Amino acid sequence: MNNFRQYDEAIAKYHSSLNVKTVPVTSWNFHNDFLGLIKNIFVDVNKLGVLASQSKWIHNNWDLKTRLREEVIILTDTKLNIVFASYNMIKMNGYVESEVLGKNPKIFQGKSTDLAISNEIRTAISLQQPFEKTVMNYKKNGDVYVCLIKGFPIFNRKGKLSHYIAFEKAA
Repeated sequence: MNNFRQYDEAIAKYHSSLNVKTVPVTSWNFHNDFLGLIKNIFVDVNKLGVLASQSKWIHNNWDLKTRLREEVIILTDTKLNIVFASYNMIKMNGYVESEVLGKNPKIFQGKSTDLAISNEIRTAISLQQPFEKTVMNYKKNGDVYVCLIKGFPIFNRKGKLSHYIAFEKAA
């Protein structure tokens, strides 16, 4: 037992000599926000991976982890119904995924949205071609924001159209 007492005394002496620097409680929020962001990115990447696997997408070279840090990803089916919206969409326009699933991306448009640009997007979609456009969209609270959209058709391994994916960010 003498050896254990010496060990305990040495540990106590060591810990009492440490110069501990405290961190303000407010910094914990930054860390928690960062961990939440990382968790949501992984959840979104996994959801997209499941959709890609189920639909047998042709492999694309999109770095989804990086894109999810900087952009919002919206995925629609061939009828343009939203089947996936990344978690970070709430920062851009106030919507959460459950509010937009099954709806058409037109829910983000309004009277300030340029009809000519909307028609150009519609034409690119009908021709199954990629597009890049800047549009005036509306947040959930009705505020207008400028949105850069890069849209791409996604094909399965048989060459058949499977989905459309849009990478969006407030411009």
